[in-house]
Amino acid sequence: MDRIQFSAADKAFSFPKKKLLKQWIESCFRKEGKKIATIHYIFCSDDFLLDINKKFLNHDYYTDIITFDLSEPSEATITAEIYISLDRVKENAQQLHTPYKKELLRVLIHGALHLCGYKDKLKKEVAEMRAAEEQQILNYYQLEKALKK
Repeated sequence: MDRIQFSAADKAFSFPKKKLLKQWIESCFRKEGKKIATIHYIFCSDDFLLDINKKFLNHDYYTDIITFDLSEPSEATITAEIYISLDRVKENAQQLHTPYKKELLRVLIHGALHLCGYKDKLKKEVAEMRAAEEQQILNYYQLEKALKK
């Protein structure tokens, strides 16, 4: 079984270059000194993720991502589910005037970085998270370019 899995909940979605994406995510965890048991990315709509946000986090607002760390405290590996609203990613990309692919990569790695211990509640934490996201996005494009050769 793949350690990193992708599926769609209520929206059809298929990310091209899944093998590259998995290599990239795995490299992020290696660089952070973390080991993956299983990470399941689930792509969905705003409404689907809003229901999860209400039910599990008691938040009544849209968000682009929710990460559930399902790891046992005694385990050295990470098990998680990461839900991503494709509607929110698309809208955020438009508002930020950034390509959809780059925003999707940012959100994908954002969830991974949370699992590696990054936080984003305080101003300093947000700055650290954004810097790590940007570095990881650069790493993705470098990996993509290297594999084209």
